[in-house]
Amino acid sequence: MAEDAQTRKYKQLTESPVEPLICKMAVPTIISMLITSIYNMADTFFVGWLGTSATGAVGVVFPLMAVIQAVGFFFGQGSGNYISRQLGAKHREEAERMAATGFFSALGAGAVILAAGLLFHTPLARLLGATDTILPYALDYMCPILLGAPWMTASLVLNNQLRLQGNATYAMVGLVSGGVLNIGLDPLFIFVFDMGIAGAAYATILSQLISFCLLLAGVRLSGGIRIRLRLFSPSRARYAALAGGGVPSLCRQGLASIAVTCLNTAARPYGDAAIAAMSVVTRVAQFAGSAMIGFGQGFQPVCGFNFGARKYDRVTRGFRFCVKASSVVLLVLAVVGWIFAPQIIAVFRADDPEVIRIGTATMRWQCISFPLMAWTTMCNMLLQNIAMTVRASIVAAARQGLFFIPAALLLPAFLGLEGVQMCQAVSDVCAFVLAIVLTVPVLRTLARGVDPHTM
Repeated sequence: MAEDAQTRKYKQLTESPVEPLICKMAVPTIISMLITSIYNMADTFFVGWLGTSATGAVGVVFPLMAVIQAVGFFFGQGSGNYISRQLGAKHREEAERMAATGFFSALGAGAVILAAGLLFHTPLARLLGATDTILPYALDYMCPILLGAPWMTASLVLNNQLRLQGNATYAMVGLVSGGVLNIGLDPLFIFVFDMGIAGAAYATILSQLISFCLLLAGVRLSGGIRIRLRLFSPSRARYAALAGGGVPSLCRQGLASIAVTCLNTAARPYGDAAIAAMSVVTRVAQFAGSAMIGFGQGFQPVCGFNFGARKYDRVTRGFRFCVKASSVVLLVLAVVGWIFAPQIIAVFRADDPEVIRIGTATMRWQCISFPLMAWTTMCNMLLQNIAMTVRASIVAAARQGLFFIPAALLLPAFLGLEGVQMCQAVSDVCAFVLAIVLTVPVLRTLARGVDPHTM
C-alpha cells in the first residue's frame, strides 16, 4: 500500500502541470508557515503586556531559538532533500535509511543543546544581548525553551521529511495544531496562572510537544517513509549527503541567530526600547515573509523529484513561476507595511511611544528592500534542492550573515541608531545581487538540459 502511495506521488510530482502542482503543494505549507509565524508573534504580543523589558527579552532569546531551528532544519532539509531525490530516482531503501538517520541525529543534537544551554544560561543570555534590566526576564524565558530543544529539532525533521515527500498536508496538521494551541495557552499561562514571561515559554514547548506527536502520527498515516530505529545508519557518506542539503539551512538559520545577536548588541546603547522595537520588527517581518517561504516550500518537492528524474525543464519552469508570484506578493506587503508601520508596531507596544518611533523607522527601511527577498529565497531553495551545496550555502549566508553582520557592526558606528535601523535593507540589496551572480549560470545550464554539477 505504501508502495502504491509512493508510485502515485511520483507520477503526480513528475507529470502533472507544474504551476497548478506547485500551488497545490504550497497551500498547506503556506498555512503552516503563517501559523508558525503567528504563534512566534503571539509570545511577543502577550509578553508585551508585561512591559518593554519583557518584550526585549523575547528578542534576546530569539537567536537561541534560531539556533535550535537551525539544527532542526539542517537535519530536516538535509535528509528531506536527499529523500526526495532518492524517491525521484526510485531508490526507496536508501531514502528510508536517511529518514531514520536524520531524525535520530536531530533528537540527539537537541539534547546536547539542552544540556549546554542550561549549564551556561546566564553567560549565554549576556552574550545574546541582554541588558541588566532585561536579564531576569530573559532567563525566565530561555530556560524552559531549552527544555523543549530535543523535540523542537526532531519536529522540524519530521515536518521537512513529510513536506519534501509531497505530503505537506500532514506536515501542516502537525504544525497548525501546535500553533493554535500555543496562541490559546499563552494568555492562560501568563495571566491566569500568573507565570509571567516563563508562562509564554512553557506554552511554546508544550505546544511544540503536541505538534511533535501529531507529526509522528502523520508519518504513519501519510503512507510515506516511516521512521524506524533499526534503519538508523550513521556513516560518513550518509552524513556528507545530508550535509549537502542541510548546510545551506544551517547557514541561513545559524547566521540569523548571529545576526539578531549583533542587532541586539548594536541596539543596546539606545536602551530597552530599541531592543524591544527590533524584536517586534523582526517578528513582523518574519510573518510577512512566511507566506512567500511557504509558497517556495511548495516548489521544493517538485524541484527535488523532477531533478532526480532528470526533468530539468520542469525545474526551471517551476522556479520562474515561484519568483514571479512571490515578488508580486512581497511588493504588496511592502507597500502595506510602509503605510501602516506605526499602527503595526503599536499593536505590540501601544503604551511606549519610543518603541513605536524606533520600530516605525526600522520597518519602513525594511519595506524598501522587502520584495527582493523573493528572488534571493527562491534561488536558495533551488540551489539547495539540486544539491549545489556551495552556491546554496553562500546565498543562504548572504542576507543575514555575509552582509548583515558587517552592516550591523559598521553602520551604527557612522550613522547611530539609523544605522541599526537600515542594516537589513542594505543587506537585502547586496544579497539580491549576489544571488543573481550565483544562480543565473545554473539556470542557463538547466535550460540546456544539462546537469549543473557538470559545470
